[in-house]
Amino acid sequence: MSDRALTHLSSDPVMSGLIEKIGPIRLRPRRLPPFESLAHAIIHQQLSGKAAGTILERFKRLFPDGDFPAPGQVAKSSLERLRTAGLSRPKAAYIMDLAGRCEAGLIPSLSDCDSLKDEEIAAILTGIKGIGRWTVDMFLIFNLGRPDVLPMHDLGVRRGFQMAYKKRALPAPERLAQYGVRWAPHRTHAARYLWRAADAAVNPNWQANQKD
Repeated sequence: MSDRALTHLSSDPVMSGLIEKIGPIRLRPRRLPPFESLAHAIIHQQLSGKAAGTILERFKRLFPDGDFPAPGQVAKSSLERLRTAGLSRPKAAYIMDLAGRCEAGLIPSLSDCDSLKDEEIAAILTGIKGIGRWTVDMFLIFNLGRPDVLPMHDLGVRRGFQMAYKKRALPAPERLAQYGVRWAPHRTHAARYLWRAADAAVNPNWQANQKD
């Protein structure tokens, strides 16, 4: 996290308090191929991390060497075969559709993404079945490392805002987005601090000074 981002966010007194308590948070993008990153996200939708991890490993074992498959391998598979990994029928269909789009060159590569703006990527990806704005935001933050993304629909970010800013209720996504304009162009870092604030609220044993 740059000194510029810390200085900018610290102009907000509440965010400044979180920064002082938690310390700098580094953002290390995963830089996975988009197919792999987005398939991961689809598998994890509405599941606990443990359950999703089990299904992900079973999914990988359906293909040679147990590595994450290339889009072409998945596109040549069948819906029923993917479902043997524990995927629901809709999720299996979403991943097969995604694989087919990648094979057809309809999904930007990692290098393509580097030349596209956030909203350009969002416009492409939200046209894919099973991928909504939340999934796109997670892709932008954790896979591409984009610095100015505020996932306003994320429950953890909203809860962190509620706790840190001592609000009686969860903020509406639109209200959070409106408030978050002041954090630009470092809204990703603000979101990371709000996630940490939410962690502290639900886990008394959470350590404020833990680092990524």
